[in-house]
Amino acid sequence: MTKVALVTGGTRGIGGAISLALKKEGCNVAATFSSNSEKANAFSSEHGIDVFQWNVADASACEVGVKQVVDKLGTVDILINNAGISMAAMAHKMSVEQWDKVIRTDLDSVFYMTRCVLEGMREKSFGRIITISSINGQKGEMGLVNYSAAKAGVVGFTKALAQETARKNITVNAIAPGYIATDLLADTPEKVMESILARIPIGRLGTVEEVSRIVAFLASDDAGFITGSTISANGGQYFV
Repeated sequence: MTKVALVTGGTRGIGGAISLALKKEGCNVAATFSSNSEKANAFSSEHGIDVFQWNVADASACEVGVKQVVDKLGTVDILINNAGISMAAMAHKMSVEQWDKVIRTDLDSVFYMTRCVLEGMREKSFGRIITISSINGQKGEMGLVNYSAAKAGVVGFTKALAQETARKNITVNAIAPGYIATDLLADTPEKVMESILARIPIGRLGTVEEVSRIVAFLASDDAGFITGSTISANGGQYFV
């Protein structure tokens, strides 16, 4: 039976690559987006992937949105928690709003989305929950205490939930990418990019496809014995 995969933030960057990888594996894919309808609809038209708009930082919106996906495609078998934001500031200058917004989007949303699909997975005795964390959730990063805290929280969430769901054949894993070539880095000044690359032993940025292939494997039947894990993909920049 064809599996249904739901990818948050799934129309561009790492999320877009994940959506395409899962479609290639034969899944019916639903990709969420938050604001840019024009780009999301273009992605949908080009790749034949259903797109849905809601704010994953809003628990009620997640409930309504997931119901729309289920009504159109069926019960969600694979959830990819990919949506996230970053708001940089040193801790002593960080506003409560900057803290709250990142925590809600990058951490709270993982719980909101998971609780919406978990019962359906339990009823089917099958599920794959994969969350995109970050190297900064493992080592921390100056100026990103909000983002680092949220991405570290994802790792703890993954370990705890994996223990709750293992006997229901639901695996829960995370991926912690390092610096990946996306639009977010496209305008990085040359000297800053040189500094970034100097810290990566492999000597280059990762690609969105490299991350998406890890997701595709963890979502597959072949990964049924892997749960509670966080897979690092950072070119040797940081070892856990």
